Parts: sequence; structure tokens; C-alpha cells
Amino acid sequence: MFQRFVRRASAVVGEALIDPRDYQPDLPLPEGFSKQRILDILTAVSVDNSAHGELRAYATIDCERFLHTLALIPDAARGKLVEIGAGPYFTTLLLRRFRPDLDLTLTNFFNIGKKEGKQSIVFPGFDGVQESFDFHYQNVNIETDPLPFADASFDYMLFCEVFEHLTNDPLRALLELKRVLKPGASLILTTPNAARLENVVHFIEGRNIYDQYSAYGPYGRHNREYTRHELGRVMAHCGFDAEVSYTANVHADYPPQVVPATTINTVLSGIADRQHDLGQYIFTRWINARPASQKLPTWLYRSYPPERMGDVAMDSPQP
Repeated sequence: MFQRFVRRASAVVGEALIDPRDYQPDLPLPEGFSKQRILDILTAVSVDNSAHGELRAYATIDCERFLHTLALIPDAARGKLVEIGAGPYFTTLLLRRFRPDLDLTLTNFFNIGKKEGKQSIVFPGFDGVQESFDFHYQNVNIETDPLPFADASFDYMLFCEVFEHLTNDPLRALLELKRVLKPGASLILTTPNAARLENVVHFIEGRNIYDQYSAYGPYGRHNREYTRHELGRVMAHCGFDAEVSYTANVHADYPPQVVPATTINTVLSGIADRQHDLGQYIFTRWINARPASQKLPTWLYRSYPPERMGDVAMDSPQP
């Protein structure tokens, strides 16, 4: 179901900007671990002999995102899980430690001309003992290539911070993911929220919200971000039902520079339930429930032959 979280703080006072954290679940932490302990471990991860701490900024900024993602997978989850775009393996390490009954399969997309690869990991370990091992992965471009797995192979799938990087045909990618999921299996999908508070502030104050060009090429940038409602529509089109759907902040928002906070609060308060969709990221879990539509949704695609176009009759629930 679409989850809605009741604000825990009192009403906005004075010039305080609305806080998306007041409308999201508490940070889920593995039993016996604090956020700081998890952060200390992740910021010391080394991949392929990179200097310890090289990925510190990424781990520091997105540590809470990894924890929200982990919590979308039930504690007692069993079976086979495939993680699409696993590197640099922060979520993978959490899965390996806190969801030990899952059999993990990993994919990445590196332009290395090989179908398979491995990366060596060294990190402090969750029990204070340094660990080192190799993560083996399938090298595949989910947007253009078939996944090297049989139909209905997996009980769980992680598709986290990949959807926004697709350049041409996101529906093709989702249908390929669906193919390798068992009926009734769970797809955990996280992606930046196009309608987040930071973007609202940027647009009101006249700044651009689009991602920079990247030295890593077109897949190194965000090519299309989605709102939570848009994500619900495209997933319903592909035959998925929502179990969990919410937005959440994982680090501090970029503050207003020109427009008073009271002005922004007034605008947002005039839109029903808008405060529940201001978080930086969308966190969702979906059930592979029914066959997908074979048409392209008209709200997302254009300039295709008419016979390829068409929406499902039912729309996803409003937030």
C-alpha cells in the first residue's frame, strides 16, 4: 500500500522551512547498530585496492539511503536476490550481513568488453574483524541487453538508483526485470524524487534542477527523474502492485537563498498532501502481480507508431 507518515513535529513556526523528515518513517537501523557505526564501516570500504576512504563522500551522504533500502527487504527474507547495479557494494555488504539467508546475484554495467567480472572488497567488518573477498558480477546494460538469467529466477530484486540513468526506453528495462522475477516476487526500487523540496526551492528561486553532464558519458548523469505518482503509474503499467511507497530525506536539503521560507510553506500548504512527497528519494517495494501492458504509456512516450501507444485502463492510486 502507499504509506503516509504523520508529522511528528508541531506546526511550522516563523521562518522555518517545512521539513520532509517530519513526514517520513524513522531511520531503520539493524538491531545493535547505530547509524554512526554503520557509517564508520562503509566509509572505510576499499574496492579493488582503492585507498581506504576514497568513497567516503558517497557513503557519508547516502548512508541513510542504504539503511532505508535494507529495511524494504524483510528480516526473514529467503531465496534468490539479484541486485542490479551493485557497485560500489554498500547495500550489498548490508545484505550480506543482515539478510544472510538470501542467495545474492550481482550485476553492473562497466564498459569493459566482458560479460562477467569481479571486484575485490576490503572493509573493517561488522564484527570488528577486517574482511576481504571478491564480489563476482554479470556485466550487462539493462537498457539494451537481455539479463543472462532464466525466466522467473528470482524471489527479490534490488533496482536502486539506476532508473533515473536510463536514456531511451525505461519500459523495456522494467519488462526485462519483470521477466526474471518470479510471479509474486518483490522488486525494491529506489530513485531520486523529481518533486523533492530541493527542486521546488531551486525552481522558485530561478535555478535549474537538471543534472550536470558527466565525464562518464550519458549513463553518468540523471537523464530522467520521476515523481512518486509517475513511478506508480509506470509500475502499474508493467503489472506491479505497490506494497510500500514513500519519500524520504537522507541528508540536509539545500536551503532557500532568496525566497522566504514562509512563502514556500504557503505555496506547499495549498496542495493537499504535498508535504508527504517532498523527500529527496522515493523508496518503494512492488509485487510482480500480473502481466504487463504491451503498449507504451502515452504520458511517458511520444512519436512512436500509433499501434504501439496506449495506457492501462487503471491508474495507480493517488498519493
